[in-house]
Amino acid sequence: MLLGVIPFLDRARDEVHYVAACARAGLLTLEPPQRTIAGVRALARWGMLGGAPGIAAAKHPDRVALVDERGAQTYAELDARISTLANAWIARGLRAGDGVAVLARNHRGFVEATFAAARAGARTILLNTDFAGPQIREVAEREGTRMLVHDDEYSSFLDGVDPPLGRWRAWAETPGEDTLDALIAGQAGGPPPPKPEQSASIVILTSGTTGTPKGAQRESPRSLAPVGTLLSKVPFRAGETTLIGAPLFHALGFAHAVLAMGLGSTLVLRRRFDPQVALEDLERHRASALVLVPVMLRKMLDLGDEARAGRDFSPLRIIFVAGSQLGAELCLRATAAFGPTLYNLYGSTEVAYATIATPEDLAVEPGCVGRVPRGARVRIYDDAGRELPPGVTGRIFVGNPVPFEGYTGGGTKELVDGLMSSGDVGHFDAAGRLFIDGRDDDMIVSGGENVFPGEIEELLLGHPAIRDAAVIGVEDEQWGQRLRAFVVLHDGEALAEDDVKAHVRESLARYKAPRDVVFLDQLPRNPTGKVLKRELAGSPP
Repeated sequence: MLLGVIPFLDRARDEVHYVAACARAGLLTLEPPQRTIAGVRALARWGMLGGAPGIAAAKHPDRVALVDERGAQTYAELDARISTLANAWIARGLRAGDGVAVLARNHRGFVEATFAAARAGARTILLNTDFAGPQIREVAEREGTRMLVHDDEYSSFLDGVDPPLGRWRAWAETPGEDTLDALIAGQAGGPPPPKPEQSASIVILTSGTTGTPKGAQRESPRSLAPVGTLLSKVPFRAGETTLIGAPLFHALGFAHAVLAMGLGSTLVLRRRFDPQVALEDLERHRASALVLVPVMLRKMLDLGDEARAGRDFSPLRIIFVAGSQLGAELCLRATAAFGPTLYNLYGSTEVAYATIATPEDLAVEPGCVGRVPRGARVRIYDDAGRELPPGVTGRIFVGNPVPFEGYTGGGTKELVDGLMSSGDVGHFDAAGRLFIDGRDDDMIVSGGENVFPGEIEELLLGHPAIRDAAVIGVEDEQWGQRLRAFVVLHDGEALAEDDVKAHVRESLARYKAPRDVVFLDQLPRNPTGKVLKRELAGSPP
């Protein structure tokens, strides 16, 4: 009996912790009765995802919800358009559980489409805007797409993608009956019917850096854990302004769009990330939060001190990064430029979140990814499934209140003791801070020595002449594998191959020095900043 009570009490205490964090952030507030009733009604009709815009519109209808290239849009305007679009799609046959694929950049059309699909009880599939035509067709067919929403620029990639409920343009260069604007203009307003028995869900695709992207589906959360965990570690506050540079189709961007809506904050979106424009937007909109993948932060810093000189960034309290490795070098540069504002989340599409590094963590250990938040569990195991002590590198396994339900095409990640493999290897320090040492499939065995490329990449990025770097293993008759480094230099800098090798030898064991060095103009990366090492593997030495 007692064994069953203790976990229940632990979960109850965790939920109280999440509620307190949400209250401090202003997510849970006392409102006039009519606004409270309207918000509760939206939540009851459409669930957490579909109801979020309705709750925000009930609490602060005249507050600006988002700003993009088309201007500003209030929460009342956004909520009305979402409801009208949902009605239009339902009238055209969209039913609960139907697949709605969205292939769009960061703008209001993406937001309207995803929340309208949720209000219809649909299953929304967020497509990577870097997909080529064959990938779009493959994923659309596999995920059971019955409707496609896309930007004009992707029309040429859509041959052979003809879902039964049509294709609709979210960002249109020319008007037409197949645009979201036309659908909304031709449809009566009013709230859509209450959500059906089957709740809306979101399918976020894996990065696909080593193969065809897989779909990871999650239902609407039934706990405050995802939001409460974040707000307990990161000081987001209601009614402020968040600039999202990360793609909305990625878990990082999408989660923060939903969070901003819950907080009644203003979202600043741009269809394409431009580091100079991002600096201008931070100042113009007095943004308190900036959400990026690390490569975007690097591009902003690479503009130099002169790009920031004279600008007022005093409202900026949070630079939130995730999606790929931050690294100590970039952390230190960002802190020097913007002060102690950096927060680094470690997680993945499958495991959601594992750790969050605060400015306090990063001041002590700029290369860490932080500590495990309340309600989550992270363990380091060896290949036999034995837990390893601090300081010893092993495979990272994660558990939290947002369980992964498996890939939409079947299969899941490896489990040990109820915890899921993150696919990375790392170690804890004595203070409980986690460090990522590499991918478990990235390990290079050269001359019998195990090498993780991340350590070498981090060292290379610390060289003042090097802007970007990646290391892979290539086949070698003598050593089994040898290390090949790919290096991008800052403009105006010059290095020889021997300079790069010597730089590594000065700090690391000789077997970790690359045997080949290839100089490139840029590294191939996906939209979330991850290096596409399979493309590098085919590059000549």
